[in-house]
Amino acid sequence: MNAPLRSAPTIDCSVEEWEARVDLACAFRAVSQMGWHHSLIYNHLSSRVPGTQSHFLINPFGLMYHEITASNLLKVDIDGNKLMPSPHPVLMAGFVVHRSIHMAREDAHCVIHTHSKAGVAVACQAQGLLPINLGAMNLHDKIAYYDVEGVTNDQEESDHIAAALGNKKVMILRNHGLLTCGASMGEAFNLMRRLEMACETQVLAQSGGTALIFPPMEVVRKTASQTTQIVKTETSGAEGPAILWAAVRRWMEQIDPSFLH
Repeated sequence: MNAPLRSAPTIDCSVEEWEARVDLACAFRAVSQMGWHHSLIYNHLSSRVPGTQSHFLINPFGLMYHEITASNLLKVDIDGNKLMPSPHPVLMAGFVVHRSIHMAREDAHCVIHTHSKAGVAVACQAQGLLPINLGAMNLHDKIAYYDVEGVTNDQEESDHIAAALGNKKVMILRNHGLLTCGASMGEAFNLMRRLEMACETQVLAQSGGTALIFPPMEVVRKTASQTTQIVKTETSGAEGPAILWAAVRRWMEQIDPSFLH
């Protein structure tokens, strides 16, 4: 099994920041490849710059996800001011949401926000995500919900979103979309993968027009508990998000390694 490539920095930054840039650029490519990106140049993924509390990496406004590379990501401060030269602007309407979550949660180094068709569809349903498959049961009691207040372009609403998230890492923004965060990009991506797949399954199951089977709640709780025990955090370096993310990195490198530059 080939390990993901480790490219050398092509801009003036630390090795740690460069690796965070590569992971974030890879995440944009993966989100696009998975079909979760339907907002063209809108929507955001973000990452905190390693070793800092108030510097962040985010996508340049105007670029499609498949155009994003480690070197063209924007580096901004808490107010959205660019800390490195770039011809691309910052879309503050998206950054304020990510900023609030990063600042409210010290462990939220990476944040993924999507407007996928299935995700938005479930976000428009009163009952939210239903525990009708293993993927959804895995997330039982791990999802925060937030009632949309409009276009998320002001600090007050962004603070409301961060407060609603609390200490959870998964959120469904009602009538809006999905959001996950994690201590690493691997963790945030793994959670989004589970959430997106659960939403897709729910929409497909509902489209069949027949009654859904709901497992007993004791089975739902057992499944959620089993998942917590099986999927270790990335700090173990042995299971779960770390292995999945290494596989995603290899996959994106095989498709188009330009994100490494």
